[in-house]
Amino acid sequence: MSRDFQLPGRSPVIAGEGMAATSHPLATLAAVETLRAGGTAADAAVAACATLCVVEPAMTGIGGDCYSLVSKPGRPVWGYNGSGRAGRKASFDTLRAKGMAEIGESIHAVTVPGALDAWEAILKDHGRFGLDRNLQTAIKYAEGGFPIAARVAFDWSRYVDKLKADAGASKHYLFNGQSPKEGDVIRLPALARTLKILAAKGARAFYEGELADDMAQTLAAKGSFIDAQDFASHRGDAVTPISTNYKGLDLVEIPPNGQGLVALVMLNILEHFDVASLDPYGPERFHLMLEVARIAYAVRDTHIADEAHMRTPVADLLDKGFAKKLAALIDMSKRAQLPKAPAPNSDTIYLSVVDKDRMAVSFINSLYSAFGLGVCTEKSGIMLTNRGACFTLDPDHPNTFGPGKRPLHTIIPGMTMRDGRCDMSFGVMGGAYQPMGHVQIVNNMLDYGMDIQQAIDCPRFFFEGEQTLVESGTPPATIDGLIARGHSVAKADMPWGGSQAIKIDWDRGVLIGGSDARKDGLALGY
Repeated sequence: MSRDFQLPGRSPVIAGEGMAATSHPLATLAAVETLRAGGTAADAAVAACATLCVVEPAMTGIGGDCYSLVSKPGRPVWGYNGSGRAGRKASFDTLRAKGMAEIGESIHAVTVPGALDAWEAILKDHGRFGLDRNLQTAIKYAEGGFPIAARVAFDWSRYVDKLKADAGASKHYLFNGQSPKEGDVIRLPALARTLKILAAKGARAFYEGELADDMAQTLAAKGSFIDAQDFASHRGDAVTPISTNYKGLDLVEIPPNGQGLVALVMLNILEHFDVASLDPYGPERFHLMLEVARIAYAVRDTHIADEAHMRTPVADLLDKGFAKKLAALIDMSKRAQLPKAPAPNSDTIYLSVVDKDRMAVSFINSLYSAFGLGVCTEKSGIMLTNRGACFTLDPDHPNTFGPGKRPLHTIIPGMTMRDGRCDMSFGVMGGAYQPMGHVQIVNNMLDYGMDIQQAIDCPRFFFEGEQTLVESGTPPATIDGLIARGHSVAKADMPWGGSQAIKIDWDRGVLIGGSDARKDGLALGY
């Protein structure tokens, strides 16, 4: 699909040697500068993510979790699950005895942050530099100051009350009781000091010593099960990715406890429909995608948990015969009665980097909700994740809150492979929406011939409970068509996520990048 240059929009970014795509210009620049200094795509990804933890703090932080996929020519895709766990003393019975029906925004939503361990593991296996060098740009901005970008200011302003409710959060992330405005230059001195400690001592300094003690004491004061020993014992895991083939393209995802499996189930179902014959902006395509997603997310909500606690093997859920049975449930003329899906709720950053050796890194880091739980350590300025909100307190579910367990996780880095080589490193932020976003990007490019930027820009749609929420770019006729098929449609208050992507054109030797206008960032190559 050719672009109309008379209309607003972006062209894909094309370069030969290296490329990065992130949600903030300063982070993209940090990645490119790292590449040009001789770092690998892994070094650049960590440098960019650390920068985002400073300049986009509502969306991510060192107190969150991280997943990554790494592709190197001639080698299998490497995956890392950098998600944290509930404390080893976590008690389902204690919470139920208190009358709790869900984790919600209680202190028990905090899990041990896995990001720093993941960063160091990725650098050990795939980087040339260490944390010391890769944290320097983040330290510079935290200590010396950085200007607030437009989307960052907008997001920050929505959570002033949340930040005011916690002493540490209001101390470090509000300024005279207010959020910063677009163009304001702010500093985060406590976070700068913390980053300096990590640069000097490595990731274990996050899990043992003064930083871990500060987090453990903050949590203990609020009644958490997590203690210093839970920090000291944390380790992430190198994992074997899972995948499915769709029209000759392999979509690769991290296995559970992540929800990447949902995207694979969706593609398996879509194989049974002539997607390419549908208008990409029309009601038939929107309807089909919504119905497929509702079924696949029902699979998620029934089965996905910490893989050690799952009752149905991943291979069974990815079975093509299972997908064929699910496809038979879809009626193209109307919305079917299918299991209810949960409401999305997440804030995350995703970035992609490819270097001159064609190492591709798909990298995602998250606090879950905006500013995580809204609880921040007063001494070290670490905002803590609320990922444990994804646990259930249903006693007969594999994702039930329990000691040392990982919760269902929404963040998923994506990668497509063709003939054993990386075709594209990509991701789409946005909580529960992310698998839907992965499939929409793949369909937009593979079925509809969109370029990487067009695929990102295309109007998005998803469901929240029984309601379908569409972005403002959705054609009116499509909305009418969805209503006629039984969908309850409303305009989304916020855009669905944000995407970054880099495609490798092996034949011409170039990299082609796209970045979501729903965020402040950009793709940049050299």
